Amino acid sequence: MSSPTDAPPMIRAREPASEATMVRGIGFMLLAVVVFSTMDALVKWLSATYPVMELVFFRSLFAFVPLLPAIIRSGGAAIRTRRPFGQAGRALVGLVSMVGFFWCYGSMPLADVFGIAFAAPLFVTALSVPLLGERVGIRRWSAVSVGFLGVLVMVRPDSGIIDWAAWVALFSTLLYALALIFLRVLGKSETTTSIVFYVTLTTTVASAMVLPFQWVAPTPLDWVLLVVVGILGGTGQLCVTRAFRLAPAAVVAPFDYTALVYVGIIGYAVWGDMPTIAFLGGAAIVIASGLYILYRETKLARVAVQPA
Repeated sequence: MSSPTDAPPMIRAREPASEATMVRGIGFMLLAVVVFSTMDALVKWLSATYPVMELVFFRSLFAFVPLLPAIIRSGGAAIRTRRPFGQAGRALVGLVSMVGFFWCYGSMPLADVFGIAFAAPLFVTALSVPLLGERVGIRRWSAVSVGFLGVLVMVRPDSGIIDWAAWVALFSTLLYALALIFLRVLGKSETTTSIVFYVTLTTTVASAMVLPFQWVAPTPLDWVLLVVVGILGGTGQLCVTRAFRLAPAAVVAPFDYTALVYVGIIGYAVWGDMPTIAFLGGAAIVIASGLYILYRETKLARVAVQPA
């Protein structure tokens, strides 16, 4: 997942990767985890002072910095689209999801947000049936069911305490999964660069419209941090794209879960956040379910491409 606010690129059929290439892919994935986790930690730090939409604006505007070279090299061809309405739907869903996650960063521990967001593959599997007409077997449905039990352990609806931040994180995860569904459709005709570009453009324009009503003037140091947030966001997207181009999803995707360790360390070191045993248990169930779904989808994809 890398970051709850950034969807990975679509993965198309590719030639078998060499061992060295797969190692490079894993390296880029681990780098993406560090970049995105650092970005989200900065967002949490800055959220104590600045409104969510201001953070979204800087995150989006300066994400163009690492993206522009690819756009310029293509002469603009990389951002041409044949599905403008699909791009708009993906962008709007991504915007609301990003706003929700950014709000959660300021309201709950980073590791808790990431743990809940790791339920995205479960939502994708469930949504792919009614929205994409895909067939899901009993094994994957079982994994989804078990995974949602893990989510309930983390959210704890039976605790007698309504943790609105946890439920906002869960709703944002649902929207993030819907964005991934959009990617499955758009990836058939659109470039990764175009999808990232229109999401970034939409979030920049939408958040800019709110700025006059919520603007808080940054200090000189915070100006630097806000710019860094955006550059890290764009850089992380490029790292994830590179990782999935170098190696199969089954190889690099599991390393995405190392983000929970990284943000857990940051959360404890900076804010003194310590995850509960119940949360860790729920997160372990969700991650195990997600990995099993990835395994099953990879296995079924291999069977599908085998010659008759």
